[in-house]
Amino acid sequence: MTHREAVRERLDALLSDRGLEAVWFARPASFTWATGGNNVVDRASPLGVAAAGYDGEEFTVVTDNIEASRLAEEELPDDVTVAQADWFEADLDEAVADVSPTPAAADFDVGGFEDVDPTPLRQPMTDRDVENYRSLGEEAAEVLENVVREAGSDDEEREVGGRLRDRLFARGIESPVVLVGSGKRCQQYRHFTTGDAELGEYAIASITAVRDGLHASVTRTVAFDAPDWLDERTEIATRVEASALAATQRVGRAGGTASDVFSAIQDAYAEQGYEGEWRNHHQGGAAGYAGREWFATPDAENPVHLPMAYAWNPTVQGAKSEDTHLVTEDDIELLTGTGDWPTETVDPVGDGPALERHTVLHK
Repeated sequence: MTHREAVRERLDALLSDRGLEAVWFARPASFTWATGGNNVVDRASPLGVAAAGYDGEEFTVVTDNIEASRLAEEELPDDVTVAQADWFEADLDEAVADVSPTPAAADFDVGGFEDVDPTPLRQPMTDRDVENYRSLGEEAAEVLENVVREAGSDDEEREVGGRLRDRLFARGIESPVVLVGSGKRCQQYRHFTTGDAELGEYAIASITAVRDGLHASVTRTVAFDAPDWLDERTEIATRVEASALAATQRVGRAGGTASDVFSAIQDAYAEQGYEGEWRNHHQGGAAGYAGREWFATPDAENPVHLPMAYAWNPTVQGAKSEDTHLVTEDDIELLTGTGDWPTETVDPVGDGPALERHTVLHK
């Protein structure tokens, strides 16, 4: 089944289940999932410049006269109808309301429309998603590893972050998250937002890279004169990550929920002498058309779908492990890897396969 066929099938089920005549998406992630196109001009806005609608028969994109021809020629499949309103006459919600059959739902505020949560619609991933993810993940990891490998202890966090953003953008990859933390700040904060500190003893760099609507998260650690405990804490984080991945596959096969995976994460921390460490930072979850389609928590009821991308990111004070993996019934595939960074074979806590996980690069 093609991606487009899968989208139609899921939207047909939504319309039928809720008794709707149409459903509309203006948030960028869901617009891209539904159409394959990009509706973003202003990245500070939660909404794009166009909304994509489906009525059980065809897709229609509503936008203004500024964007209509560009979207039709550069972003959208030929079978998508483009309707336009003059930019000075109607806001996007009004333009959608003018053309849509009712009852309808939307992922943004439209008067008289119901709400729709697009997240369940985007799971599990399609074959096209998987192929796009493989390309994105490898390129994002390559950029991150090259930039971090080139860094020196006297480089400032902001210098390294700027190089990351520039090189990703040159490959058509957006970077909504770029965190570069000096060794000192990594020990103080779990979210080491990029500042002007020199890297010092070691550094951790984390990015979320976006292309074709998909989000790949990846972290690498480089050491210049690292504290003695860095390798040990990093290995603990990698074992928690491996445990989370093994549990994801196990829970997905059984039809379980995110809380079941989270229980395995808690056990993995405790087994290694860090009970409760999970309280200091979120542990990640399913990835896709959002950095996290959902975050795992002790009570999360989100279904664990297979095949699906997962980005788990356990931390132990001053250390972190994070990559994006494709988890299927039969495999756990690293998406954000290049084969050109130090790794260790790590056994999960509990049942599951040993996995190669990225460790600290010592310079």
